[in-house]
Amino acid sequence: MSQCIFCRLEKTEILLENELSKAFFDRYPVNVGHVLVIPKRHLTNLFEASLEEMISLWKLCEEVKEELNKRFQPDGFNLGMNIGAAAGQTIFHAHVHIIPRYQGDVKDPRGGIRKIKQSHVPYPGEGEGPT
Repeated sequence: MSQCIFCRLEKTEILLENELSKAFFDRYPVNVGHVLVIPKRHLTNLFEASLEEMISLWKLCEEVKEELNKRFQPDGFNLGMNIGAAAGQTIFHAHVHIIPRYQGDVKDPRGGIRKIKQSHVPYPGEGEGPT
């Protein structure tokens, strides 16, 4: 898919990769160190991935976690994915969000991803992020 921005990533943007997957920092991070992990093959969503691709993605997620621990020393992580426009997917190339979390980055983190965190960097067209 030549029009897919994830399929056209520059080599310099890649944080880590393996045979079937690659990881890179989100251009509009929710928090410091926010990384996306994607299959190299263009898939609209992760339900289309083969078992080998899923294993590859998960192994790379583990490597990303270790890299983020070294660089940023987060206190926790949120992992998530948006599948379909109704779920908030805006880039239709399957991807997993790895979002480092830090003690005190929100007043009350209970509920994790059930609560919307103010974006670290505003998403285009969204002003200052979710409210």
